[in-house]
Amino acid sequence: ETVPGQAAAQYVDAERGVPDAAAALDGARAILVERFAEDADLIGELREQMWSRGRLVSRVREGREEAGAKFADYFEFAEPFTALPSHRILAMMRGEKEEILDLTMDAGEPPADGLAPSAPSDYATKIARRYDVADRGRAADRWLGDTVQWAWRTRIAVHLGVDLRMRLWQRAEDEAVAVFGANLRDLLLAAPAGTRPTMGLDPGFRTGVKVAVVDGTGKAVATDTIFPHELKRGGAGGAGSPRWAESITTLALLAAAHRVELIAIGNGTASRETDRLAADLIKAHPELGLTKVMVSEAGASVYSASAYASRELPGMDVSLRGAVSIARRLQDPLAELVKIDPKSIGVGQYQHDLAEIKMSRSLDAVVEDCVNGVGVDVNTASVPLLARVSGISEGLAAAVVARRDEAGPFRSRQALKDVPRLGPKAFEQCAGFLRIPGGDDPLDASSVHPETYPVVRRILRAAGTGMPGLIGNTSVLRSLRPQDFTDDRFGLPTVTDILSELEKPGRDPRPAFTTASFAEGVETLEDLAPGMVLEGVVTNVAAFGAFVDIGVHQDGLVHVSAMSRTFVSDPRQIVKPGDVVRVRVLGVDIPRKRISLTLRPEDEAADR
Repeated sequence: ETVPGQAAAQYVDAERGVPDAAAALDGARAILVERFAEDADLIGELREQMWSRGRLVSRVREGREEAGAKFADYFEFAEPFTALPSHRILAMMRGEKEEILDLTMDAGEPPADGLAPSAPSDYATKIARRYDVADRGRAADRWLGDTVQWAWRTRIAVHLGVDLRMRLWQRAEDEAVAVFGANLRDLLLAAPAGTRPTMGLDPGFRTGVKVAVVDGTGKAVATDTIFPHELKRGGAGGAGSPRWAESITTLALLAAAHRVELIAIGNGTASRETDRLAADLIKAHPELGLTKVMVSEAGASVYSASAYASRELPGMDVSLRGAVSIARRLQDPLAELVKIDPKSIGVGQYQHDLAEIKMSRSLDAVVEDCVNGVGVDVNTASVPLLARVSGISEGLAAAVVARRDEAGPFRSRQALKDVPRLGPKAFEQCAGFLRIPGGDDPLDASSVHPETYPVVRRILRAAGTGMPGLIGNTSVLRSLRPQDFTDDRFGLPTVTDILSELEKPGRDPRPAFTTASFAEGVETLEDLAPGMVLEGVVTNVAAFGAFVDIGVHQDGLVHVSAMSRTFVSDPRQIVKPGDVVRVRVLGVDIPRKRISLTLRPEDEAADR
């Protein structure tokens, strides 16, 4: 019998659940393990060591290779915790959730020979050193050493693995939410086409192409359904067919009747075929002066089936509402997209894996920030748009619209105080973000808050001019010293902002409207070949690169490494959703439906 066993024998007590010396030793080991595991300083040190050294290891489960082909990059994969980007973390954890991959939190102690993985004895050594456990020839030294190793393997390593897995997930989730928010911001602040009559086309094969025409204010003035692509009543569809010609005639009549300037084409199923139809329409009727633009239709079906769409477009078939939304989101992306749940707009990465509350709060804040940054015309804004303005709830937004419908357009910001339940606090919060173009006071069309109008009056007196002579007069405004107009209530930053706003009152911070042209004859993956130079639109930006719609039903990927000659840490430094870019095809993987693209000039030169 060992010396520790002999010592443990004196603690044997069957009535207390300790039937023999072995049980007593097991109890003693459990007490020591608990002591080690509850040492916060020790565990913190081990956790940080494992974080800096460890790796996430991924392997495919036996027999799941074919079912999990989309996770093929992670069938045999390992990467240090500190180097893992968020998209790889989320991809591997989704693969584990779908029972394709097995993930292991490898403690990552450097192997002795530099090749084979080693046991995590270094971690156990730190525990032993902390509690002065060492083999000095004493009777219990070996037992204590084994207890330390056992504590590391069965308790501490397991718990640290759980901690670091959660740490990886939280880091990936935070980054994914940030990416989603940044992409949403770029999409909401995309260039508006403006108040131009627009025709929206919601493509489809069997169900036809839904057509909606909206006037410059976004009001739906005509709808129709055409069948250029499929059989209908025995007539063949497709280019050159009677149905094709009939569809062009229908669209031409609608465009002429309503003086349409733009054609917005949804980028879903049959989009390329419908884009060709629009091109033939433009070619056949140059006198109409039409311009076609491919538009993301993400979320259009969600809007179509919403209660708000039913109130906004009463009596209109659900399928046609999507075409109206597509047309409107070309005119003013912000005003239309605020009607849709941000999560349905489709610019996130692994968004369905993220915490609902965290994502919703972040996205709602982005939407509100965008709306406030651009400003809202209180006489044309919808309830969903007004509800995104600071200080205005959905109920209050409905009250503003009801007051507008009842008494006519607001002539001043002060008139907003007549809206029921819009009290002084709400007015203080929202007034600076609400615009009244053509109202009684020119300042009401700017972002200058009514509370600061006295400052503007002082500026007018100093400039010796009236409001019309001051607004937009850069030479006069820049000759004034902001510090001359400060007081106890309004400091230098506020006055500086007022002067800047008076230079360009009510300016829209969004970029100018541009369009992309897809290459003729490039409609499917099979039409692509390495070396092709194409024009496309950035649809989404992730941590690892940007997705570009080049008109083949499948977005191509410009990996972050193919964006610039220099190192790029954030793809959004180079491109944003909605940007029109020229890309070169690097490769096409038809079975996996993957397209590799580049933005780098040297990649173009290499292919020549």
